Amino acid sequence: MTEQIITAVDKEELRTLIAATLDVDVAEVTDEAHFVEDLGVDSLMALEITVNLEKKYQVRIDESEVAGVTTLESTYALLGELLRKAAG
Repeated sequence: MTEQIITAVDKEELRTLIAATLDVDVAEVTDEAHFVEDLGVDSLMALEITVNLEKKYQVRIDESEVAGVTTLESTYALLGELLRKAAG
């Protein structure tokens, strides 16, 4: 079976993935909730989010890009950019 390439990100699916990774209620992961300041993300949790995103979306997130992943909205934008590059 051929693996399907994901070219779009469903924001609600992404929200659910991040909430599950952080073990918080989905409602807490608002578009602008800051991962560190509002959700208490530490460096280990950030790494876990990155690994889960890479596995789910089949992308490689560089260390330099991880620093910009601070909210759901910024994560959504980065994934969209990475998937467009991969598709194209």
